[in-house]
Amino acid sequence: MKKIGIVITDGVGYRNFVLSNFLNEVSKAYTSVVIYSGLPKESYNVVTLPSNIEVKELEIFTEGNRTWFYRKLKEVAHMTLHKNYYGINNNLKRGYPKKNTKRGLLIKLVYKIAGVYHSEKAINKYERLQFNSFKNDKVTANYKRFLKEDKPDILFFTHQRPPYLAPLVYCANLLNIKTSSFIFSWDNLASKGRMMGSFNSYLVWSDLMKKELEYFYPNTKKDNIKVIGTPQFEPYVMEQYKTDKLSLFKKFNLETSKRLICYSCADAGIGANDSVHITSVMQYIKANPELNLQLLVRTSPAEDGLRFEPLKSEFPEIKWNVPKWKLARNNHVESWSQRIPSVEDVKDLRAILEFSDVNVNMCSTMGLDFLLFDKPVIYTVFGNASNGLYNDQLFLNYVHLEYVIDSKAVAIAKDEKQLHASLNEALIQPELRKENREALIKLEISKALKGTSNRMAETLLEWS
Repeated sequence: MKKIGIVITDGVGYRNFVLSNFLNEVSKAYTSVVIYSGLPKESYNVVTLPSNIEVKELEIFTEGNRTWFYRKLKEVAHMTLHKNYYGINNNLKRGYPKKNTKRGLLIKLVYKIAGVYHSEKAINKYERLQFNSFKNDKVTANYKRFLKEDKPDILFFTHQRPPYLAPLVYCANLLNIKTSSFIFSWDNLASKGRMMGSFNSYLVWSDLMKKELEYFYPNTKKDNIKVIGTPQFEPYVMEQYKTDKLSLFKKFNLETSKRLICYSCADAGIGANDSVHITSVMQYIKANPELNLQLLVRTSPAEDGLRFEPLKSEFPEIKWNVPKWKLARNNHVESWSQRIPSVEDVKDLRAILEFSDVNVNMCSTMGLDFLLFDKPVIYTVFGNASNGLYNDQLFLNYVHLEYVIDSKAVAIAKDEKQLHASLNEALIQPELRKENREALIKLEISKALKGTSNRMAETLLEWS
């Protein structure tokens, strides 16, 4: 007779844990399941939940000044401790304020303190101060109340980072409820700041990620880290998401006689060169009519795609897939997190992955999606520190992308000439990097896609 609480934070977590097979598997493993949702409760009406699952909507916690200060101190200290990692150091530098506003001066003070005191011991002290600062908050009291009422044996966080959920970790610790977290993305450990809190156990994508977790969080016991793969890709082996090629091509007005290039966009914050990259792909298509090519552009689910209106006018022949993600609400500290995917979009994406001939993107996890379908992938990074474009080449120095580069599974295009040469390779010799693609997938996702949710549910039950 076991009960689990599952904390689903945002739209991506919804896609990974609601639209995968996870809820079905966890409902079989546990007598009772409570979803503590950072999304509106009605978001779950589009799926049929097993009868032993209850959804409770979380109140939105807003940080006070003291909480913000200690949380910032914890994160900057963590990044300072690990600044020998390029991605972390880049985020550390970007976060240093240029102006002496009141908030800017406080951040500069944070950097000054963290520059001196940034040991693991100091970081844990900052976390205790952070947690102590919100212990009497009204939202914290409500979190504590419903955890006392529900009495879950384990509280599972589907994302380890959102700071507005830290009070939930605090309350679980106070009530001696075991906590576990899934490491959300392939770049989180070697590129980002500190987690929202310390957890009793962790589920990770791969053996590589397990090593990273042991390094960045040395107080974690090795036996409390389990490699299970990731539910992010599980829908690709689920029958209900399969679509045939004819249906896909008809839906997006594509020509069945032409081969398909898919360009998948970054979000607006780091995808400033998307239009430049897309234009270059179109120039390749126009210069090679004998290859009989067409382009489908998939925009980021985190935005509405309006920034591409000039490009649509310039190249009316481009087909567009604007992901069907609904904005659930606006009044949230991270409004982008409230964009929720539809079942239709998961089907669209799976079909695009299966029936495209090549993918082009700017260093995105979408590369892994396409590699899972054994498709050639090209990373476009035209910008550097001196050519006037957004410097997307800096991402190549991030540890998770160094593994990609070293694997030679993905072609890297730093300019138009390299992109066009890479497109030639991908279209004429698509099998050239096949073994490299398989090796990279094995490195990044150490378990088979089929059975991912079952492995997660069984592991959490063992830890309960």
